[in-house]
Amino acid sequence: MMRGIGASDGYGIGKVVIKKELSTPKKAYIEDVNAEILKLENAFAAAEKDLENEYEQKVEALGKEHGEIFKAHIAMLQDPELKKTICDLIEKEKVTSTYSTQVAIDQFVAIFQSMDNEYFRERALDIKDIGVRILKKLLNISDSGFEGTGLVIVAKDLTPSDTAKIDKKQVEGFITAIGGSTSHSAIIARTLGIPAIMGVNGIEAAVKDGDIIIVDGFTGEVFINPNKETLHEYELKKVEYEAKKKELLIYKDEPSVTKDGHHIEIGANIASPDDVEPALENGAEGVGLFRSEFIFMNRTEAPNEAEQFIAYKAVLEGMGSRPVVIRTLDAGGDKHIPYLNIPEEMNPFLGYRAIRYCLVETDLFKVQLRALMRASVFGNLKIMFPMISSAEEIRASKKLLDEVKAELDAERIAYDPNVEVGIMIEIPAAAVISDILAKEVDFFSIGTNDLIQYTTAVDRMNENIKALYTPYHPAVLRLVHTTIKNGNEGGIWVGMCGSVAGNPLIFPILIAMGLHEFSMSPGQILKSRKIASLYTLDYLNEVLAHVLSLGTSEEVESYLKATFTH
Repeated sequence: MMRGIGASDGYGIGKVVIKKELSTPKKAYIEDVNAEILKLENAFAAAEKDLENEYEQKVEALGKEHGEIFKAHIAMLQDPELKKTICDLIEKEKVTSTYSTQVAIDQFVAIFQSMDNEYFRERALDIKDIGVRILKKLLNISDSGFEGTGLVIVAKDLTPSDTAKIDKKQVEGFITAIGGSTSHSAIIARTLGIPAIMGVNGIEAAVKDGDIIIVDGFTGEVFINPNKETLHEYELKKVEYEAKKKELLIYKDEPSVTKDGHHIEIGANIASPDDVEPALENGAEGVGLFRSEFIFMNRTEAPNEAEQFIAYKAVLEGMGSRPVVIRTLDAGGDKHIPYLNIPEEMNPFLGYRAIRYCLVETDLFKVQLRALMRASVFGNLKIMFPMISSAEEIRASKKLLDEVKAELDAERIAYDPNVEVGIMIEIPAAAVISDILAKEVDFFSIGTNDLIQYTTAVDRMNENIKALYTPYHPAVLRLVHTTIKNGNEGGIWVGMCGSVAGNPLIFPILIAMGLHEFSMSPGQILKSRKIASLYTLDYLNEVLAHVLSLGTSEEVESYLKATFTH
């Protein structure tokens, strides 16, 4: 048995599939040149077939104009010069097709990047993408996810792009060697309702493809090739857990209200239009966080205005009259999008990311704002800016939004002029001056994942100090309390979209703090609605007063565990 951090509740039982990493090919020599060239020919053919399939899928889903990038990549693959360059290296130097492909791609990328014409410089990214496709075919690494069903994915780490590709019908759970409960792979696991365990040191070496494995997302325990008794025990646990989830369905169409009638709103965190259905199935009263950066992932260039408009429109129409908070592009940190060319930094979480990037790359930002405003007529849109630390950043962002509105007016394009604008409170500086920031916006949404990290000076991805990353830290709770109080006194509504919103021990005291809106993974909504119905506001105020008097994280967590037993 191995143990990590239970990051997404549930039990998963299935066959191990190890995520293979694509590393830079090393120089190696061959004897059979013809066999190596045949291997390359097959890789080109397979890559081209994949691109044709992706083109057809994109055209069917979004229209012909949205498949043009795949047609362009097919044309590049068919360019005889690329294949000839690789074949020449294989023949002259008698080196592997993988090494030759990497060398040739690097050469072509360098040529395109050195060109004066901006259009051709941008094509370097396309060349890189094609190179990755060919290498994956040569190395027999799947480019479109995982094959089969009943799988448990094991990896060193899963990036947001990796998790965005996962089909929950295939996957019983996943385990990573690094990361924690607030990593983006963990967040997506909760959105998809897939059990997940993070930070299992040595897991990659301990398993092989095809092993039977049990994932206990509650305790963080991993059982590799379990005996019959353990397997039977967890099969029963899984059945019981699914039965309890079904029992919660009685709360699906009920209001979110305390025992004495105090109303709150519980919405869902989502990452794509596909997540609307599970949100509604779990009784979401709105979307408190749509992570728009996921629209930018798994691509070689930024989505254009039309593509973004289609995605935002789909979410707004899917949610009907319910509120939908869409966060503008939050790239950087652990959300790497290669074509944005965000430089590598010593401290990426403290660096050039989110609103800081968008206020420099204003052309990219305005494309998103245009798409958002155009989509606003199809639902109840609210726009949220991430990583705000000052009033100046809010004013600069709103100025760009005003410019977009003026452009749309001039073009006679309809939009909702009453769209609310809010900010994420995830930097301690913003929480401290939240009374000032409340005068600039229509709402706050507290992002606790980063707020905890920045308040406690703990990298939430660092395995060595993971015990110090805790939502129970008195300083964190006081900053949250201050933000909610200042928002309420400033006449704006306050929500929370960080993982703490769905924490069953902290959720009740957030109600007492005066939080209006809670946004969480869809699978947490019904349980939270049930918890709210168990207590009166007066009782929760008494609990909150005591919590705010405690001095250590251990005291807070222990008291809440003793007080709330669900």
